[in-house]
Amino acid sequence: MELLERVYANRWRPLPVGAARYGLMLRDDGTILDDGVTARLGENHYLVSTTSGGARTVHDWLEEWLQCDWPDLDVAVIPITAQWASVTVAGPNARAVLGGAGTDIDLSAAAFPHMTVREGRVAGLPARVFRVSFTGELSYEVNVPAGHGPALWDALLEAGRGFGIAPFGLEAVHILRAEKGYVILGQDTDGSQTPHDLGLSALVADGKPDFVGKRGMRRSHLAGPGRLQLVGLLTEDPAAVLPEGACIVETTDRRPPVPKLGTVTSSYASPALGRSIALALLRDGRERIGRTVTVNGDGEFVRATVTEPRFYDPEGHRLHA
Repeated sequence: MELLERVYANRWRPLPVGAARYGLMLRDDGTILDDGVTARLGENHYLVSTTSGGARTVHDWLEEWLQCDWPDLDVAVIPITAQWASVTVAGPNARAVLGGAGTDIDLSAAAFPHMTVREGRVAGLPARVFRVSFTGELSYEVNVPAGHGPALWDALLEAGRGFGIAPFGLEAVHILRAEKGYVILGQDTDGSQTPHDLGLSALVADGKPDFVGKRGMRRSHLAGPGRLQLVGLLTEDPAAVLPEGACIVETTDRRPPVPKLGTVTSSYASPALGRSIALALLRDGRERIGRTVTVNGDGEFVRATVTEPRFYDPEGHRLHA
């Protein structure tokens, strides 16, 4: 517990056993190093998840603090990524599919709410099930010992046959998470963002005595004007999908050079919304919500309205179904 309190910007002491929480891990300078969901499996047992490919970085980061700065903490950090196979069941029928595969876990919303974890058996296999979501839909992440991965996959596909189940890939996940405004570090950030720049100020526990990055975030240049902040973009033409990496300017109605305001970081055609959506890093982006900017889309200038970076189900009704 004490280690998590020190390396994450948000609080962990109130987290009960069986619950999970999204956390932000900062560098010394106050910028975001990594994010992910951590679950409390026992009184002194936590499972920390990281960004895709970030497990080694986070493990090394934690070990450096433990070995060099906090040797008094009695903590063992054990990488277990390769020991588990994970299958995510997502969508409005996820509960029915998981139940159809056979489980002794009570899947009801009351017994197994969003951001909790349960242990039991799924399809006859020992499993650890997390009710977390990167798609914005009702979702269960089922973890089984690595050798049982193929058996779990086959059982879930069979259980979902009557619901028209289908495997979904990375592009589908990217569209779904962008509709909800969920960021991908390294794609929707450039390494200089703080939690405040991503609209995640509520996660920062300023009342904690200290945590890595707390003093760094207070530096004037990280709190002053001109910060690149996460926003949404809606093009005037709903069919126009902005190129990722496209440059954003105020207007083209002036002679060059035209100051660059930001960059499109994620851009998709959203089937659920029937139009294009985009996420962007925009200078003083929070102050520009409701205004119009110009995006250089492959040599063609496109007008777009700056919005909140949440386009679909902002209240989270589908998460809590």
